[in-house]
Amino acid sequence: MLQKLGNGVDQRKQGKTKKRGILTMKMKETLNLGNTKFKMRGNLPVREVEWQQEWKDAGVYEKRQEKNSDKPTFILHDGPPYANGDIHMGHALNKITKDIIIRSKSMSGFRSPYVPGWDTHGLPIEQAVTNSGVKRKEMSEAEFRKICEEYAWKQINQQREDFKRLGVAGDWDNPYVTLDPKFEEQQIRLFGQMAEKGYIYKGLKPIYWSPSSESSLAEAEIEYQDVKSPSIYVSFPVVDGKGILNGDTSFVIWTTTPWTIPANLAIAVNADYVYSVVEVDGKKYVLAKDLVNDVAATLGWENVETVSEVNGKDLELMTAQHPLYDRTSLVIVGDHVTLEAGTGLVHTAPGHGEDDYIAGQKYKLGVLSPIDDKGCFTDEAPGLEGVFYDTANKQITEWLEEKGNLLKMSFFTHSYPHDWRTKKPVIFRATPQWFASIDKFRQQILDAIENDVTWLHPSGKPRLYNMVRDRGDWVISRQRVWGVPLPIFYAENGEPIITPETIDHVASLVSEHGSNVWFEREAKDLLPEGFTHPASPNNEFTKETDIMDVWFDSGSSHAGVLKTRPELSFPADMYLEGSDQYRGWFNSSLTTSVAVNEEAPYRSVLSQGFVMDGEGRKMSKSIGNVIVPNKVIKQMGADIIRLWVSSVDYEYDVRVSDDILKQVSEGYRKIRNTMRFLMANTSDFDPAVNAVAYEELNALDQYMLIRFNQIVEKIKHSYETYDFKGIYQTVMNFCTVDLSQFYLDIAKDIVYIDLEDGHDRRAMQTVFYDILVKMTKLLTPILPHTSEEIWKLLKEDEEFAQLAELPEVERFNNQEEVLKDWKAFMNVRDEVLKALEEARNEKIIGKSFEAKVTLYPTAEVKELLNSLDANIGQLLIVSDLEIAGDYESAPESAHKFADVAVSIEHAHGETCERCRIVSEEVGSFEEAPTLCGRCYHIVKEHYPEALIPETEAE
Repeated sequence: MLQKLGNGVDQRKQGKTKKRGILTMKMKETLNLGNTKFKMRGNLPVREVEWQQEWKDAGVYEKRQEKNSDKPTFILHDGPPYANGDIHMGHALNKITKDIIIRSKSMSGFRSPYVPGWDTHGLPIEQAVTNSGVKRKEMSEAEFRKICEEYAWKQINQQREDFKRLGVAGDWDNPYVTLDPKFEEQQIRLFGQMAEKGYIYKGLKPIYWSPSSESSLAEAEIEYQDVKSPSIYVSFPVVDGKGILNGDTSFVIWTTTPWTIPANLAIAVNADYVYSVVEVDGKKYVLAKDLVNDVAATLGWENVETVSEVNGKDLELMTAQHPLYDRTSLVIVGDHVTLEAGTGLVHTAPGHGEDDYIAGQKYKLGVLSPIDDKGCFTDEAPGLEGVFYDTANKQITEWLEEKGNLLKMSFFTHSYPHDWRTKKPVIFRATPQWFASIDKFRQQILDAIENDVTWLHPSGKPRLYNMVRDRGDWVISRQRVWGVPLPIFYAENGEPIITPETIDHVASLVSEHGSNVWFEREAKDLLPEGFTHPASPNNEFTKETDIMDVWFDSGSSHAGVLKTRPELSFPADMYLEGSDQYRGWFNSSLTTSVAVNEEAPYRSVLSQGFVMDGEGRKMSKSIGNVIVPNKVIKQMGADIIRLWVSSVDYEYDVRVSDDILKQVSEGYRKIRNTMRFLMANTSDFDPAVNAVAYEELNALDQYMLIRFNQIVEKIKHSYETYDFKGIYQTVMNFCTVDLSQFYLDIAKDIVYIDLEDGHDRRAMQTVFYDILVKMTKLLTPILPHTSEEIWKLLKEDEEFAQLAELPEVERFNNQEEVLKDWKAFMNVRDEVLKALEEARNEKIIGKSFEAKVTLYPTAEVKELLNSLDANIGQLLIVSDLEIAGDYESAPESAHKFADVAVSIEHAHGETCERCRIVSEEVGSFEEAPTLCGRCYHIVKEHYPEALIPETEAE
């Protein structure tokens, strides 16, 4: 800001100033150039680790919990991430969002502890352990499970350190883990409660089956990918047409799963449709009347003649010849038959489809599913034994063609369900499984969704409601080893035994020994002592070998965590996870809680989108677009990731890339430098001694204090509504527009130039310090590391910013009047700035301090400017300001706006060496020819040593 002696000084005066070569340095010493230990660069990757250790040593999290112990509770229950692999940016988004919420609640009058959790059972860990070289077939199930447990703990410990490094505060030494015996105990008791209510049953139903995992899957474990599939039209010759159809007629079906033809037991029609018997090339076929033209075009039929028509209901109980085997298929009626595609007649294999199964039950068709666990045909499909189902498609279509029943085959690409772990296709396959009967309490779940929960994402409520409304029963058994066992025994006749007595005993054993006890002991050693059952006269029992669906694990956390941890409470105030958890954790938790508690486990649900790359693509190692949190932390610091989280609309898919993080880093630098300016210019300010009362503040300072309290209110509201992007935008706009481009720009002429203890300077510092303290508190939930760095340098009583409270919003008696006046002034200022910019472009001036501004205002604006009780020229950062005649008297050369005309000329005089203003007073003072009158009087009275000239010898 200061220039060397001589800049802007008339040549004729340089002779006088040559003797004063030291004058500039002396003048600099008369300025209040602030200083602070808060560095321009944060060195976050290094310093954050030090601060986190300090917080741990000081027990900051524990102190916050103790401080809030008597306050109302807000519990955000952590959805457990899976304990496998390094954390990714999706983890960071989720954990940091939760941390911001919990920190803001803790600073807003709530007791809000955070208990992190981990999901630990299931196939991924089994696969990881197996792939590590463990010879699973050479060890017992119990031994293999112990290795899985060790692997899970290793993953937990690594992820725990990564989450802590992100600055997430919580009870990290006491997380909840689904493999913990106490958690498993509660899960088993929850299962027992559902069984006691009649919600648990064993059945043979078609379910999602993963041949690649050799296990059943829940809907939550399904994802969809495009695959290429055969599309075939097949004829089923009529055997018994009930006097309506002749034996020379065939039913026509369409399917995209030829491999299910061997399991066909029926053909479904819709009772309300009209079906046509058409003749083509001497052959007769039955299909829906409304689809005749479409099918004819697809099959290439020409000269199609309709022989007769028959109502769908009249086709019921006819029979047709199976196209592959020597058996008949029954014609049945089903509401699931539509005219959207195909022929209006649906190939029905009750062992391989939900709708087929339901329709088949009505007609007692039985369930045929000639596929084994690995997806290969059994001897129930003669001629296909041992063939993988997908491979069999070709063999089956060739077989159909040989028999003359294949009317058409083509291929098409469509979305098909896949195992979300192995990424391989799944099939519908009927196997004996344990189910939770959703039907029995479906309406209670829907009522809870409708009435008991606040859905903070607009799509949340209808999404989960429709999912529950349309879902089938929940298959909860898995043919795996690494998980919580289904606590079910079998009597000698195969009757399942699930009683309160057996459940309580098994739960107690698991609580003491862990669920491995189920795999280490025989059934008789797991039953209560002296247990008997009428169906086991010889007192011989066996035990279930399947485990529970992992979603039952995590879905039991309301029982295993919320109800057992004394610092928590049920129901939780919030569940927050990714949007995929509507089918996962949100769903399973709601289902189990309504089943046993008759209420939802959460009062509100907030969901997040997924993290994409900068172009909106899914992150993939093969593409090379993966952003790793640990790498970003090492390069930029955790606070940059946290600031990025606050900058995105996390309710929808968000983007991140190196360029985006660099932009966020620039935003961080803006915040940091703004706070640094405030700190540097309050270093000599003691709020207990120097603070100026609001009533004694200058008009500008009053306005800025009122304006800042608007910001406080807006940010607090954003915290309350979880609108962190709104906070980011508010903070950035305030730092850039209100402070840097306005208040702080004006402030330099006061805090640097005025007397150290001058009223105007102390008044401005009062506002500076108030903004500094309150903004630090407001930023703490988002930028805890940087906020604590600032806090250490403030003059506040609280040891840590994290132990402070968010600031209250102050209101002032003249608030509305001040805001109205300054809003009007800011409009005038904008117009003057436009005029100054044009003058700069025309080379009339350089910096605004070189300008003299003459205003020709309307009467209303003139009254406003006179009433502001402020130095208007100082507010506009110009050297000279004149409020001249009225608006109509403005010269032609003036810049005319709606309510003021503005003339710009170069200010008269020379540049003051100390304050940089252009003034005709410069050169008027013999002992300080380079100072304006204002600076001369300040220096002469308070810094007279700065006016002592050098000797000629010097």
